[in-house]
Amino acid sequence: MRGPLLAFLLTATAFCAAWAARGTFPFGNTGRALNDQANQYVPFHRALWDLVHGQAAGDLLFTWRGGFGQQFLSDYHTYLGNPLSWLAVLVPRAHVDLAVFAVTPLTMGAAAAVMTVYLGKLHPGPWWQRGVLGATYGLCGWALSDASYIPMWLWGLVALPMLGIAVEWCLEGRRWPGAVLLVALAWFGNFYTAMMATMAACVLLAVRLATRDTTARDRLLALWRAATAAATGILLTLPLLLPSFLSSGAAQPTKAAAFDPVRIEVFFAGMLPATHLWGGRPRLYVASLGLILAGSFLLNTAVARRTRLVWALATALVLASFQFPPTQYVWHGLAVPNGNPYRETFVFSGMVVVLAWLALANRPRPRHLALTAGLLVAAAFVLRRTDDFGGWTWPAVLGGGGLSLLALVLLRLGEKRRFLVPVAAVLMAGVVLAESTAAAAGADARRARERWAKPIATSNRSIAGHFDAVRGVGDWPAHRTDSGAPQTSYNDALALRSEGPQYYSSYLPEATYRALEPLGYGFKNDGRTFFGADNPVLDAIFSIGARIRPGTAPDSWTAERFPAPPLVTVRTAPYASPNPADSVYARQESVLGATVYEVPRVTRGGDPENQTYAAQCRPGSEAYWYSPALYGTLRTGGTEKPLEDEMTGVTPLGPVPASGKVDVTVRTRTKGADAGSHPVGCLDRAALGSAVDRLKATGATAVEVGGHSIGATLPAGTRGTAVIATTAVPGWNCSAPVKPFHGLLAVDLPAGTTDFSCTFTPKGLRPGLAVAALALLTLTAVAAAPRLRRLRRR
Repeated sequence: MRGPLLAFLLTATAFCAAWAARGTFPFGNTGRALNDQANQYVPFHRALWDLVHGQAAGDLLFTWRGGFGQQFLSDYHTYLGNPLSWLAVLVPRAHVDLAVFAVTPLTMGAAAAVMTVYLGKLHPGPWWQRGVLGATYGLCGWALSDASYIPMWLWGLVALPMLGIAVEWCLEGRRWPGAVLLVALAWFGNFYTAMMATMAACVLLAVRLATRDTTARDRLLALWRAATAAATGILLTLPLLLPSFLSSGAAQPTKAAAFDPVRIEVFFAGMLPATHLWGGRPRLYVASLGLILAGSFLLNTAVARRTRLVWALATALVLASFQFPPTQYVWHGLAVPNGNPYRETFVFSGMVVVLAWLALANRPRPRHLALTAGLLVAAAFVLRRTDDFGGWTWPAVLGGGGLSLLALVLLRLGEKRRFLVPVAAVLMAGVVLAESTAAAAGADARRARERWAKPIATSNRSIAGHFDAVRGVGDWPAHRTDSGAPQTSYNDALALRSEGPQYYSSYLPEATYRALEPLGYGFKNDGRTFFGADNPVLDAIFSIGARIRPGTAPDSWTAERFPAPPLVTVRTAPYASPNPADSVYARQESVLGATVYEVPRVTRGGDPENQTYAAQCRPGSEAYWYSPALYGTLRTGGTEKPLEDEMTGVTPLGPVPASGKVDVTVRTRTKGADAGSHPVGCLDRAALGSAVDRLKATGATAVEVGGHSIGATLPAGTRGTAVIATTAVPGWNCSAPVKPFHGLLAVDLPAGTTDFSCTFTPKGLRPGLAVAALALLTLTAVAAAPRLRRLRRR
């Protein structure tokens, strides 16, 4: 255990030291969370905390928080699958974000430790040498630059050496059940990077079969054991995997991306140590020590020629596959990812570390090491003019490379002068620690230059006050509470325990988008992120009875309560809005079942960059604005509001003055766009109050909400359509006939219906459980067979 422990400590220490050097939370005041870490991962971990501690509005299958009710199982598998994510439930809720940040060094350290074990399976050698090289894997460029803020992806870093160990067991013809469990553990943690690690494990298996002196029969048996272990292990995860796959198919589509390989000099620059290039560039490097050793592998005559050629060829082919669109397509599960397209590069780093170990275990010659180190310096010199080259690259190449070469030479000299071996060991560990710390800090600093990576606070006085304000007025399921704006994250409903529309997930269903977008809710990410809207009609439709707003004092929040219908309301007769059907206000009225808006004609003026709009409404009504095509600023009545095209939903303009005039000026940078035919709607508060009272009088007299179910008791003699204030996402089954109703879940109420219930079951869960049970039965039978045979012999 000394080698894995050393690898873990070196890796975790280097990464945490970079945190401290940068002054990021908790070692300073700079925010640690960035991009989806703040918007998705921390809120989802807070939702996990709530689930475990009995504070969730929902269960593992479904959550009532976010998107007005959404599946949760696929989100759990995708965002919370890393086993170390469960550390978040062991700390106070206020410190869940710190636990999420700690998952990164802990997972990287675990990957380094498992790689150390795997290297020992490939070739025996001193524990400390394997530990140091294991750390170079845990601190590879992909981990430091691409996955350091994505805790679930990092599990793929653990999965690769774990699957390598499973391959070795299959080659040895033993521990088949153990191999199955390792495959299952890899896929339970994160199916996306586990898929990449599994493909890499197939390469490792092919290399090992080609380099071992065994018979054809033994190779076929090993191949059979590996194939059946992989299949059984993956099938064990089917209760999570199949619902996630089907949820992905039902998700709101995004714009198709196309893979555009980077220029070849940029690609090779990504192999230089401590290099972080701008944007979606490949991160291929490991520390200089690993690169120098790996480069000397092909020259090491102590390794069999066939072994050298096969390993080198396999590594080169894996590297080349990253630049070839068809193989990139395969690496990413037959889908081109949005964002950085080089998400699989950790498998190359793993193979480089394997080459480095095989070279080190076979006593590389100093002249070969010096030649490789010289080539590394030459490569850095040739690539020095590559876009965004710099940072810590030269110190890593010259300083880290020079000290690594010195340590390796001392190690070789230590064969005759034993006192040099501890010196070499300390120097090797020290140079990997120092170089990787610099690489991690450099990657963090250079990434922060990009707008998308601006650090976001996940804990502060304002967020704590926001959370307390939500708790102070929350009364679920009597009514929903909207956490309001400005939002701290895209998943404020999960983070703050509210029940509003705020929701961001790769699995946001197309059904939810089609229900919420026409009603005037703002969105982004092609409709996979929804924001709240400060609009009383939408509040009435979705049973929102409390809203949080910023207070007058800094970092303070206030709560507003107002009447709301129950979660289940009844539409007793068909309704058609008299307002223009293409206006957002008519669509809201159609769902509400009452006329509450005046939608006036609008007079346009100004120029394309300074557009003016004038309308006439009843004095005392409340004016609202909706212009999803415009980006800029809106000015009315002396106030100015930002417009962010589709992100800005229906926006309040304020009371209509005694003159009845509503004048709006929009300064916009959107070319060739305007506010549409009916941007203004004027709300009659009295009419809305009457509509809410009617919905309360005719709606459910009692609503019982379970983790993934809802039931309602209705007034005697009720007929019509019962509307549940949630979107009709796939998976709902009701005791009454389901019928379409503007994208919301609704059931028909035949005469005599006094109650009904609906239950949500993720698509694919039941068949996934059935197949997983068969896989578990197979695993149990195989594991128990040897014991049963021994008992019979007795």
